[in-house]
Amino acid sequence: MTGALAPTQPLTAADVCDRCGAQAYVRVMLPSARELLFCAHHGREHAEALAKVASEIQDETQRLSEPSN
Repeated sequence: MTGALAPTQPLTAADVCDRCGAQAYVRVMLPSARELLFCAHHGREHAEALAKVASEIQDETQRLSEPSN
């Protein structure tokens, strides 16, 4: 994560990708205080461009490789 914003809430199954509607694992906070949500695929696809404009990036893609309980 980057920036000095307050910690954001963990992403849940109710958070969906703004590009395709899949479950979101990446939250991008913009300087305007707006947020964008992305699935792991679209988060990776647009990572370079998003890093240039984001005030904070919350990346929870590691959850995809964690064993389920």
